[in-house]
Order: sequence, then C-alpha cells, then structure tokens
Amino acid sequence: MAVFESTEKMYEVLGSLFEHLMNDPVAGPKFVAANLIIKFTITDPDGYIWLTDEPKVICGDADLKPTIEMILSGDSCHRFWLKELKLPVALAKGLIKAKGPMPKVLKLLPLLKPAYEAYPDIAKKHNLPIG
Repeated sequence: MAVFESTEKMYEVLGSLFEHLMNDPVAGPKFVAANLIIKFTITDPDGYIWLTDEPKVICGDADLKPTIEMILSGDSCHRFWLKELKLPVALAKGLIKAKGPMPKVLKLLPLLKPAYEAYPDIAKKHNLPIG
C-alpha cells in the first residue's frame, strides 16, 4: 500500500513541507535567486506539485513551463525526504527521473537541509511511517 492514501493527503503533507522550505530564511531567498520553476510529477497517488520563484507552492496542475521536472512515486518522495533515498542513487536506479539542467538540480541540494530536518515531524503529524 502506498504511503500517501490519496492525492489530497499527499498535497497536504508535501505542500506543508514545501511551504516550510520556501519560508525558510536561508533556503527561501536562495531558491528565489536561482530563478527556477520545479515541477514534481508524482505517481501513486497521481499529482503535481510546483515550486515557483515567486516563491509559491502550487499543488495540482498549473499552466507553467518548468525549468526542471522531477518524476517519482509518492513512496520514493517520502523515502527521499526521510533521507533513506539519496538523489544520485535514485537517479541511477530510475526511482527518480529528472528532466532539465542537472547541474541546477544538484546545486539546489544544499538548500534542502531545512526540509530534511522538518519532514520527520511533518510525517509523524500525519501518521505516516518513519523508519
């Protein structure tokens, strides 16, 4: 059974995670300065999450052109934020597919620290399994 029971639950959990990241006093401004639009295409359950350079988090479809698109399952997403799945390994195994300029993707990895720190508590709050 998938970690996220529904698209709505996934939007609730990951939406709050990305809002936390965008509101971080260090990561938020650096993300805006990177001038990127990231689209997460998530399967099982199916949905889309967008991070824009405004900064804004959009859960659902949007009429935007992504700079980078990350395609992954809800379970892979959950494992990634729990640090059980490393991006280079996930890309090599095809668990995460990335479209767009990879150097820009890799450059953003240090900005994810506040999200990594916040996710276990967010997952716990929503009764999701955390290792």
